[in-house]
Amino acid sequence: MVKGASVEVVKVDGRVERGEQTRRQILRRAAEIASVEGLEGLSIGRLATELEVSKSGVFAHFGSKEELQLSTVRAAAAIFVRQVVEPALVEPPGRARLELLLDGWLAYSENRTFPGGCFFYAVQAEFDARPGRVRDSIAGFGREWNSYVRETVAAIPEVADPDQLAFELVAFLEMANAQSVLHDDPHAYERARVAVRNRLAQAGTAASTALR
Repeated sequence: MVKGASVEVVKVDGRVERGEQTRRQILRRAAEIASVEGLEGLSIGRLATELEVSKSGVFAHFGSKEELQLSTVRAAAAIFVRQVVEPALVEPPGRARLELLLDGWLAYSENRTFPGGCFFYAVQAEFDARPGRVRDSIAGFGREWNSYVRETVAAIPEVADPDQLAFELVAFLEMANAQSVLHDDPHAYERARVAVRNRLAQAGTAASTALR
């Protein structure tokens, strides 16, 4: 009896793992599509065809297009955290962590983690004026990112106005992404890196002058 139960558990666990692997594959492809065509470009039929799985199988994972969109946003956020936020944590709070965080964002966009550049930059324009759960989810992750940049900036003692500096730094990143994606500008990311360095140097110089 115990042996049979053990075999059944193994079979169930195997099905669960395969199901989770399929779900991850679906969401990864969904995020890639959405970064280019938007979340409205997603469909259960398209994903089933591209990944060679049944429509009923895809539907079983999400149940509706809205749930697919919400899950895609969460999956993209998890990828973003792994590629941008977590690597910067090797540095203690301060300027080195901020620089690593910002450079990580630029690499995430420049190296086309998603083919359309930054996933969130691509989908926020699609939903910014459309109330609903998907917009709330996108906006929520955007707020978390902006708040984290602000907190990272605020950990640098010489910065007098963390809100203003964080706003400007995020603007540099987003402009690089936009120029690269829309205009195929090969120099956009290097210009953003120069802008970040200059602005941080300016912030440090201003603080030193104020202390004199």
